[in-house]
Amino acid sequence: MAAEARSPRARYREQNRAEIKAAALQQLAEGGVQAVALTRIAKDMGLSGPALYRYFAGRDDLLSELIRDAYDEVAQAVEHVDGASAADDARATLHALADAYRGWAVAQPHRYLLIQGTPVPGYAAPPDTLLRARAVLGPFLKVFAEGDPTKTLRPVVDEMDAWVRREADVAGWLAQHTGLAPRDAAAGTALAGTVLAWSQLHGTVSLEVSGQYAGMGHRAQTLLTAQLDVLADSFQL
Repeated sequence: MAAEARSPRARYREQNRAEIKAAALQQLAEGGVQAVALTRIAKDMGLSGPALYRYFAGRDDLLSELIRDAYDEVAQAVEHVDGASAADDARATLHALADAYRGWAVAQPHRYLLIQGTPVPGYAAPPDTLLRARAVLGPFLKVFAEGDPTKTLRPVVDEMDAWVRREADVAGWLAQHTGLAPRDAAAGTALAGTVLAWSQLHGTVSLEVSGQYAGMGHRAQTLLTAQLDVLADSFQL
């Protein structure tokens, strides 16, 4: 297997796949997901249509690869913060994770909107997309596992407690990042904080990268910082 991966033929194939993805990302940046067209990519690369289909089965297959790559990159950005943050300063870690997430999105808005924007009509993401999305949020679980939620948050925590006890894959995700079991007291708290943080991030960052804050009197970073401080207060971090 390793010898095959190093063969000239395998390297040529990977090079062409990388060039196809780069061309698709350029189209995505220029015109959104509707602009991604395999026929145009093939023409620009000097390939026939059938030749291009040797690398990707179709547009949806290509989009799936772009989505996987995007999730993996933003996951690496937040995991890097997770590895470098002081374990005893949950609030600072929360802000650093959010900054990494937002920084990636602002630098590559077309890729952020591909994974978090309006769903592509007729496209169904592969199952492993969910695992990659959860990898992005995994480090947030560790932060909120230290929290002590206020009474106002109890309904959310209770629903998260029921969720983790009901769904084995959610329990596995939680255990991977925190070591918590479904019946642990902090399980629902960790999930509740993470879902709430994601909601704050997604709302603010999506509005920012789509230009909805243009002409308003605030910076998105200022707004997000305030939102996360309120959230941290509600979990007594």
